[in-house]
Amino acid sequence: MQDGSTSASLLFQPYRLRDLALANRIVVAPMCQYSADEGCANDWHMMHLGALSNSGAALLIVEATAVEPAGRIGHGCLGLYSDENEHALARVVDACRRLGTARIGIQLAHAGRKAASMRPWEGKTMHDPLHENSWPTRSASAVPFGEGWHTPTPMTLEDISALREMFGQAVTRCDRIGFDMIELHAAHGYLLHQFLSPYANERTDIYGGSLENRMRIVLEVFETMRAAWPAEKPMGVRLSCVDWVEGQWSIEDTVTLSARLKALGCDYIDCSSGGIDPNIKVPTGPGYQVPFAAQVRKEVEIPTMAVGMITDPHQAEAILQEGHADLIAIARGFLDDPHWAWHAAYALGAEVALPPQYQRAGLRLWNPAKRHRAASATSSR
Repeated sequence: MQDGSTSASLLFQPYRLRDLALANRIVVAPMCQYSADEGCANDWHMMHLGALSNSGAALLIVEATAVEPAGRIGHGCLGLYSDENEHALARVVDACRRLGTARIGIQLAHAGRKAASMRPWEGKTMHDPLHENSWPTRSASAVPFGEGWHTPTPMTLEDISALREMFGQAVTRCDRIGFDMIELHAAHGYLLHQFLSPYANERTDIYGGSLENRMRIVLEVFETMRAAWPAEKPMGVRLSCVDWVEGQWSIEDTVTLSARLKALGCDYIDCSSGGIDPNIKVPTGPGYQVPFAAQVRKEVEIPTMAVGMITDPHQAEAILQEGHADLIAIARGFLDDPHWAWHAAYALGAEVALPPQYQRAGLRLWNPAKRHRAASATSSR
C-alpha cells in the first residue's frame, strides 16, 4: 500500500504492510554474521545492526535466526530458542529502535542438512562441514547437501510437529522483544526448502512426493507462526523461486505456494533463488532474480521484495517504476556503503531521515553531498 509523498522517486515513497508504516521502499536484507555466542547476540551485532539502523533504509531485517540449536548454520549463528538468546537480542534491538531510524524485522530459520558448518572464513570452502565440533543434522530425507557433507537423518512426523512448535515459540519471543515484522526463511537450501524441492525430498509420506505434500510443512509452519503473531504486524516468506535445475523446484511451483501463503495471511514474498546444491551454477548478474519477483507479483497479486545484485539507485528505481516489485532488499551494497540509502536519495532527488547527530553531513549542510547529487544528475542524462 502506497502512502502520499512529495518525492518523485518510487524508491523513496512510503509503503505500508498491515500497520507497519515504512518511510521508503529500501530494506537491509538479512545477512548472516557467524559471530554469535551460543546463539546470543553480542557487541558485534550491536555495532553491525546499530550502524545499519541508521543507514537510511526503512526496514532492517536481522540475519537468519535459528529456532533450535541444531538449526544453526554454524556455531556462530544467532538463535532464538532460549531466554539467554532472547535477552541478548532484545538488548541490541532496543538500542536500534531507540537510536536508529529503521523499523526492525527478523528472519526465522532452520538450516536442516546445511547446519553444523564452519564459518565461511575458517573453512576450505564456503560453509565447510568437516570439523570436529559439528553435530547431527536432520532434513526431509537422508540426502547430503554435497560431496563430503554429513548425511542427515530424515525427520519423523513427531520431529515435524515439534518443529512447528519451535517456530511458534520463537515468534512469541519476537513479539516480546518488539520486532516490527517477521520473515520465514524457506529458501537457499535450508530446511524448509529441502522439503519443497524434489532435489532433496525423497519422502513417501504426506510431506513428500506431490507438490501439495512438499508444500505442506511450509504452510503448516507459516500458519503456526501467523497464529502466534499479532494481527497488525506483517509476516512474509523468503523463497528460492527456482532451483536452477530442470524438473526441480520451479517458478510455477513458487507461484502456487505463494498463492497458498497469501491465503494464510502472508504479506509479501521475498524472491530469491538457488542454494539447494553447491554444484549448481547460478547465472548471476545485475538484478538476475527480479523477473521472479515480477511474475509472483503479477500472478499472485501479492507484494514482492526484489533481491540479488541490486547495487545502483537508478537500477532499484527502475525495478519499482516498471512494476516488478514493491520493495528493494540490498545486502552487500550496505556492507560496502552503510549509508547506501543516503546516497541513493541524493542520486534520485529525494530525502531520507538522518539521526540528528549526523545531520550536518546531510544534503543541506554538506557540500560533498550536494556535489554527489549534481554528479548523479549529470551521469543519468
